[in-house]
Amino acid sequence: MTPAARVQAAITLLDLILSGESVEKTLTRWGRQNRYAGSKDRAAIRDWVYDALRCRRSYAAWGGAETGRALLIAALRRQNLDPQDYFTAQGYAPSLLAAEEGKAKVHISAAEQADLPDWLWPIWQQDLGEEAASVAENLRARAPIFLRVNLALTTRDAAAEALREEKIITASHAFVETALQVLEGARKIKTSRAYEAGLVELQDASSQASITVLPRETAGPVLDYCAGGGGKTLALAAWLKQPIFAFDSAGERMRDLPIRAARAQAEVVLLDQPPFADGPAQNLVFCDMPCSGSGVWRRDPSGKWTLTAARLRDLQNLQSEILVQASALVASGGMLLYATCSVLKRENSDQIESFIAGNPSWSCLNSKQFLPSNQGDGFYCAVLQKD
Repeated sequence: MTPAARVQAAITLLDLILSGESVEKTLTRWGRQNRYAGSKDRAAIRDWVYDALRCRRSYAAWGGAETGRALLIAALRRQNLDPQDYFTAQGYAPSLLAAEEGKAKVHISAAEQADLPDWLWPIWQQDLGEEAASVAENLRARAPIFLRVNLALTTRDAAAEALREEKIITASHAFVETALQVLEGARKIKTSRAYEAGLVELQDASSQASITVLPRETAGPVLDYCAGGGGKTLALAAWLKQPIFAFDSAGERMRDLPIRAARAQAEVVLLDQPPFADGPAQNLVFCDMPCSGSGVWRRDPSGKWTLTAARLRDLQNLQSEILVQASALVASGGMLLYATCSVLKRENSDQIESFIAGNPSWSCLNSKQFLPSNQGDGFYCAVLQKD
C-alpha cells in the first residue's frame, strides 16, 4: 500500500470508530477483510488510528471537524507532513482537499488542547495540580513497551540475552528490577522462544512496580481478589515465589489464566466463588481495582472518550465497596495491596485516606503514584496493614 492509501484506510476506520464501533474489533475486521495489506501496512494504519484517537479533541480543533479526514489532516500536520501530498485522489489516496477543509477553529479551549472531555478538565486540574498539563500531554504520545522478567525462572540479564539472540533488543529499567524496555523487535516478542518458555511477559513497568513494592519474603496465603486476565497474578507468583489464589467477580476474565500460568510455571488456584470473611484469613490480599484507566490512556485512548462523570462516581463507589469487602478477608497483621491504573487522586490517595479514617485498625505502610512517562504508565499502589 502507498502511504496515501494507508491514510485513506485510517480515515475509513476512524469514521467507523467515531460512530461508536470498537477500536480493536474494527481494526481486526479490516485486516481480515483486506488480506492484501501486509504487516507493515496494518501496523502503519494502526499507528495513524491510535495517534488520532489519543489526540482526538485537539486534532478535531486543528483539523476543523471531528471526522476521520479532519483528524488525519491534523495528524499529518503534527508530523510536519503536507496533507496535500496525501490527499491526491490518485489510486486509493483520499480525495482532494476542499478549499476550506482542514481550517482550524478560531478558539481552542484548554480542555481541547489537553485532549480531555470538558467535564473532566476541572477534575483533572484539581486532582493533578501543577502536573495536570504535563500528564495530559504525556498521554497524547505512544506508550513505551515493557516486559516483565519471570524471576522464578530466570534473571533479568539472562532474559535480555535470550531476547537479544532473537534480535529483540531491550534495556533494563532504571528502578523496576523485573522490567525490560523493548527498544527493537517488539513485533517478534509473542513468537520468541523466551516468551513461549515463560521467561517474559508483556507488562508495563509501573504495573510491575505495584507488585515489587511488596517484600519478597511476604508470607502466604495470598489472594488476588480482582484477578482479571491474570497479569498481576502471575507477577505476584513470580515475585513472591509461592502459590496465588485468584478470584474475579466476572470469572470469564480469567479464562486464559490457566494457560498463561502453565507457560510461566506458576501455581495459580482459580476460585469460582468469592472467599468468605469467616473463612481462612489471608496474609495478603491484592486488589487491582476497577478504575477510570486514566493512567493507561496512551494504550487505550478510547477510554477517555467513553468515561462519563456518572461512571467515574460509580467507579469510586465500587472501589470503596471492594476495599471494605477485601479488607475483611485479611488476617490480623496481614496486608492489603490497593492498586489502580489511574492518575486521579479521588480514585487513589483519597480512597485510602477515607478507608483508614473509617477503619482505625488499618494503617498505610507505603504508597506510590506513578505518572505517565517514558518510564511507564500512570499507576497508583498503596500497601495497607491490619493491626
